[in-house]
Amino acid sequence: MQNGTQQGKTATRQRILLIEDDPAMRMGLRDNLEVEGYEVLGAETAGAGVEAALRERPDLILLDIMLPDGDGLDVCRTLRAEGLQMPVIMLTAKGQEIDKVLGLEMGADDYVVKPFGLRELLARIHAQLRRARPAAPTVKTIRVGACEVDFRRQQIRRGDRELEASAREFELLKYLVEHAGQVVSRDQLLMDIWGHQREIMTRTVDNFILRLRKKIEPDPANPRYLLTVHGSGYKLVEDYASM
Repeated sequence: MQNGTQQGKTATRQRILLIEDDPAMRMGLRDNLEVEGYEVLGAETAGAGVEAALRERPDLILLDIMLPDGDGLDVCRTLRAEGLQMPVIMLTAKGQEIDKVLGLEMGADDYVVKPFGLRELLARIHAQLRRARPAAPTVKTIRVGACEVDFRRQQIRRGDRELEASAREFELLKYLVEHAGQVVSRDQLLMDIWGHQREIMTRTVDNFILRLRKKIEPDPANPRYLLTVHGSGYKLVEDYASM
């Protein structure tokens, strides 16, 4: 693994938690990430990784999918269940489609297959950290049918009941609101929301659309607001709001 550039040293130090049991991989990544200006925290097991993530709240997690005491997918699912929303990039020797889909559905933000190039990994890290920076939302509160959505507080309410929704679901819904009336393709959503262009992962988009419909549609089986445009993608109708 080649040494990285000095480019990141002028930036504010961001912390990366590396959950990886292979000593050579862990040391190599640590050295290169520190050259880039990151502070690197380490964990060798799933249990230690979860504890470190909850205690340290890093800016990003690099997570090996195969760990001696568990599965990286379970680690990711546990962290999301605990409310941690920092980007997670999976590191794995596996390359099958099902593993990539499962990783994203468990809450991972990206997926890098070993062996990988350092430049590729750094580009993924930079992209995820850039996307994770807080920004003032252009859309604050909307109403879709009987649901009121508050993007600032990340709340969806139907009457007096608050519905559970993940940060990714809010991000997807906000994107659709900002593109209301436009047809957005699965590939476009994968790239803009998940940072992917791989068509093999489009099932992930479909599953998240189904989750949103269950929350905002009066009859999810016959959607009125979040429509499928067959052969093209999805569209949130322009007259979704009824304040």
